[in-house]
Amino acid sequence: MTTQAAAMPAHAIIAPADITGLLLAGGRGSRMGGVDKGLQLFNGEPLALHAVRRLGPQVGRLMVNANRNLADYEAFGVPVWPDSVADYPGPLAGFLSGLEHCATPWLLTVPCDTPLFPRDLAARLAEAAAAADAEIAMASAPEAADGEAPTLRAQPVFCLLRADLRDSLRRYVDTGGRKVQAWAAQHRTVRVPFDRPGDAPDAFFNANTLAELHALENR
Repeated sequence: MTTQAAAMPAHAIIAPADITGLLLAGGRGSRMGGVDKGLQLFNGEPLALHAVRRLGPQVGRLMVNANRNLADYEAFGVPVWPDSVADYPGPLAGFLSGLEHCATPWLLTVPCDTPLFPRDLAARLAEAAAAADAEIAMASAPEAADGEAPTLRAQPVFCLLRADLRDSLRRYVDTGGRKVQAWAAQHRTVRVPFDRPGDAPDAFFNANTLAELHALENR
């Protein structure tokens, strides 16, 4: 059911006011030694704060999904919601929490560990979703395996999704589903490539370890 974004007419757009941005910061941070990843410093400030500032101008509303240190996230000045599903089941639990508190027609999810995501992320996903009459627009970006040329790969936690998919996602999660792309495949989904000239090569680089975080600071 997934298609590639084609050329979109300029009028096909979803207004920023129709989108709530959700920062996903509810994971265990296991590859960072169990620390709260969103609160680790990047250029002197918490990773999650960088993402909040980058996402804010692109959407009408903002909220954070977090399961620890809620007061620290609330200090960013946006609502904070924990998972409604127990035992840290992954990003779809964050999606579900966001949909349960979303008052706009669309929800845009971004992870807390990718501080350089595109400043036009919401606009390009919204344009593609509107043009394709899609329920979900998912980013894709070039990635290179060792010794191979870069190929476009899905970035499933960078998703624009219709708020009325909440019940579908609840059923999927309640039956043990955990894979973003497997759930998205049940709906009209468009892949949106971020490979234009001028797109930053590190835009979707996620820092899973402290070493990767420090390396990103030095780029």
